[in-house]
Amino acid sequence: MLTDPLPYALDPLRFGFPALASLAGRLPLGGGREVALAALLAARLAHGLAPGSALPASDRAARASGAKVWLASLALPATTRVPFARCVEASTGTPLQAAGALRTVVAAAGAHLDGPSVQELERLARLLAGG
Repeated sequence: MLTDPLPYALDPLRFGFPALASLAGRLPLGGGREVALAALLAARLAHGLAPGSALPASDRAARASGAKVWLASLALPATTRVPFARCVEASTGTPLQAAGALRTVVAAAGAHLDGPSVQELERLARLLAGG
């Protein structure tokens, strides 16, 4: 008799940023959506430094390189462009650097994001900062 009803089933995948993805999907084309997409990108890159899911430095560098090219193609508000670029660059550094860069992104882009999206970014920054 099997004690586990699904011995070959995979654990369900959990997407860490549903509010950011949902916001990007709801917003009309243009500045707001592009800010939400850039925030989602920044969060995904920074998550590569999180405990338990840290990526090798070479992978993080390759991801950041591609992200810089994509980020340059977005029509972001001038006040958000530099914080997003710094966050992408910080994803190749330490978790503490990425946490600080995420907090800067929240300060610069918070007006374009909804509450749950800001909370996801702040939660990730706390995780990266060790608290």
